[in-house]
Amino acid sequence: MSLCTLKSTVMPAFRRPQNSSGVFRRGFAAVSSENLVKTACYDLHQELGGDMVPFAGYELPVLYKGENGGVMKEHLWCRSEGKASLFDVSHMGQIRWHGKDRASFLEKVVVGDIQGLAAGSGLLSLITNEKGGIIDDTVITNAGDYIYMVVNGATKFGDMQHFEEQLAEFDGDASFEYLEDSMQLLAIQGPGASAAVAKLLPDGFDLTKMAFMTGTDTTLDGIAGCRITR
Repeated sequence: MSLCTLKSTVMPAFRRPQNSSGVFRRGFAAVSSENLVKTACYDLHQELGGDMVPFAGYELPVLYKGENGGVMKEHLWCRSEGKASLFDVSHMGQIRWHGKDRASFLEKVVVGDIQGLAAGSGLLSLITNEKGGIIDDTVITNAGDYIYMVVNGATKFGDMQHFEEQLAEFDGDASFEYLEDSMQLLAIQGPGASAAVAKLLPDGFDLTKMAFMTGTDTTLDGIAGCRITR
């Protein structure tokens, strides 16, 4: 799923215990299943008949087998009235930006008015090199105490290397925190996405009033420390 499909997506990020095996530098070119990172949903994928394949250094389902599986049936289900589908996109890079000059720095490496983002609001942007060429696309949200960024899984390490190089030349207070696999990222898509997620939200949380490209921290199915973005 590309970042461009977020308009019809509710994306809760689930927290799981920190992986202590040093997954930070596992490259996305890995082909051995022993070297692939497994998301928190790995066992569920297998239970549901997921056809697991290497993708961006992770072992993820390309489709589900069985009577109700297959590309066409999954495609139609996700777009049917009242239905919703869950996409495990935990391979994507989740980054938090800290420091009083974080927005100022980001405006040097991405396209858009980051300093003007209201709390809880986000935008689709592009990460650029020193000559203005495009490195990656990204979604950036003003989370209040920090700026929350999601980048593509296959390019996240290159993105972060670029950030490190630019930070070395930046005369200000800014730093980033890569969440590695401590936060899981799920996308719920389809006409029934809001109704499906609403069952997991605290009483009084009206998901229908969330505007496009906004997000907030919340409790999800009793799990504290989650973030939901529409």
